[in-house]
Amino acid sequence: MGYHHFVGNNLTRSEKIQKWVVDQLLNSKIPNEKRESSIQWELKHSSGVIQMARLLAQKRGISVEMAEISAALHDVASILDGSYENHAIRGAEIAEMVLSENGEFASEEIEKICNAIGKHSDKHIYDKDKLVELIKDADCFDCFLYGNEIYDEKPPEILKYYQKRLAKVREELELPNIGGEKNG
Repeated sequence: MGYHHFVGNNLTRSEKIQKWVVDQLLNSKIPNEKRESSIQWELKHSSGVIQMARLLAQKRGISVEMAEISAALHDVASILDGSYENHAIRGAEIAEMVLSENGEFASEEIEKICNAIGKHSDKHIYDKDKLVELIKDADCFDCFLYGNEIYDEKPPEILKYYQKRLAKVREELELPNIGGEKNG
């Protein structure tokens, strides 16, 4: 039998958290009809944000492990209950419990991860914490990969900040500006 990721007893801290998130979705008792986003979307989006966070962390000189864990847990509230209402704040509280119960994280690490999760939805507010900004950028970038209409429900005065964030990340990664994206 070949090598399998995310199984066994030798998982890294990040792999354990990522596996936990995937397991929550695969074993969820909340059907898609009762979720604001499907389980399939949550799986794809979670994976996409983790991958984007890895790339941005390497580019920005931020801990890849902290970026992966923050990205994996950024939507944990909506993953668990299907609702995006106040999901960032609720997610930070859930993440604190998950990371504390895991027993492998220092309180400073938990605080830093939970801060990034709790603030990730405020993309119109810029934060001095590089991990907070990284999670906002990774989340925003991944969502826009599915089309500009993903944020159609956002008011125009807020949407402009999402578009600026997207343009900044595309420039950082030396990607061309495409579609309806604006440099602001």
